[in-house]
Amino acid sequence: MSCRSKQTMMYTKGRSSSSSCGGIRVASAFSGRGPSSVVSSVGGGVSGKTFSSGVSYGGASCTDGSFGGSYGYGSGGSFRFGQIGGGFGICNETPLISCDEKMTMQNLNDRLASYLEKVRNLEEENAELETRIRLNSKYNVTTKKYRWQSSNNIILSLMQIVCASVDNSKLILDIDNNRMTADDFRLKYETELALCQNVEADINGLRQVLDQLTLCRSDLEAQLESLREELSSHLFELHLQEIKSLKSQTCGDVSVEVNSSPGPDLKKVLEEMRCQYETMIENNRKEVEQWYEHKVLNQEVCISSKEVEDCNNQVVDLKRQLQTLGIDLQAQLCLRESLQDSLGETERRYNTHLAEIQNQISCVEQQLAELRAEMECQNREYRELLDVKCRLEQEIQTYRSLLEEGQQDIR
Repeated sequence: MSCRSKQTMMYTKGRSSSSSCGGIRVASAFSGRGPSSVVSSVGGGVSGKTFSSGVSYGGASCTDGSFGGSYGYGSGGSFRFGQIGGGFGICNETPLISCDEKMTMQNLNDRLASYLEKVRNLEEENAELETRIRLNSKYNVTTKKYRWQSSNNIILSLMQIVCASVDNSKLILDIDNNRMTADDFRLKYETELALCQNVEADINGLRQVLDQLTLCRSDLEAQLESLREELSSHLFELHLQEIKSLKSQTCGDVSVEVNSSPGPDLKKVLEEMRCQYETMIENNRKEVEQWYEHKVLNQEVCISSKEVEDCNNQVVDLKRQLQTLGIDLQAQLCLRESLQDSLGETERRYNTHLAEIQNQISCVEQQLAELRAEMECQNREYRELLDVKCRLEQEIQTYRSLLEEGQQDIR
């Protein structure tokens, strides 16, 4: 007996704004003189640009016995496997498929439906992951740009920190130079102060010597006046004595002539006079020597007074220089304090700025670590999906070979 079967397969595809969706509708129609026994269809659609598939099984049996079936699988997007379709029908008086074979086909149909459902779910996850990957790729580009900008900002900040360190070193060097200059000025001040004290001590000693010399001078002048008075009185007495002796000699001569007595010894008188005059000459020489020494001493005192005046002038100049150095020292100390304050303020400001930069760097590194972890997770999921896809392809190939073997056995 004859039996006719007719199958019609219609494919529809749709596209949305974010992903594409494909579906397969399988319609089976059987015409014959016997009632239809089994019609089964499975359809699948997957969103995304990966693939869509649909499989249908159909069968019809008449009273005489007939069976028809078709199988199809399609994929689109990044994976494409083609389409396979087949049908077979046999008219026979006896039943074609036993109960075990029906159960096997039903089991295979259920397993294929579950696998297709898994494929659909995996394709949805794949589309979602591709969307996330695209977004992450865009985000990675912006992150790289932001990272480059942040690196540039960090480099500029580090350059500013280096410049600030150089300025800080210059300030420290200036402070050290000013400190050394202040120490030099302090040493000079102490040296000049010691010299000033020594000069003042010398001046005080010279003043005492001057007072002593003034007293000695007054004593010597008094002695000189007394000696002059004594000398004049002594000379006057000697002159009177000589006059008296001469008068007595003249009188003696007259008496000699009158009385015829021997006169005085003139040689002895001359010797005595010579001794007296030599004594007077020696005294005068001593007085002249004393006067000359006194005059030299007065000159030395005058010279010493000039030296004292010069020393006083030097002391005044040194005091003036000391005041100038003291003013310079105060100015340098004020400058040092201001530089230390500015240095401390600069260090605090750059430490704060460096802490902010380090916080930004830590935030960027944390974001980068999160992105890397997310990318690794996505890569792992993608590899798992690829493994599942490969297993599904192997199972589909197995089903295909089984169906082809079944068709060959039926033929």
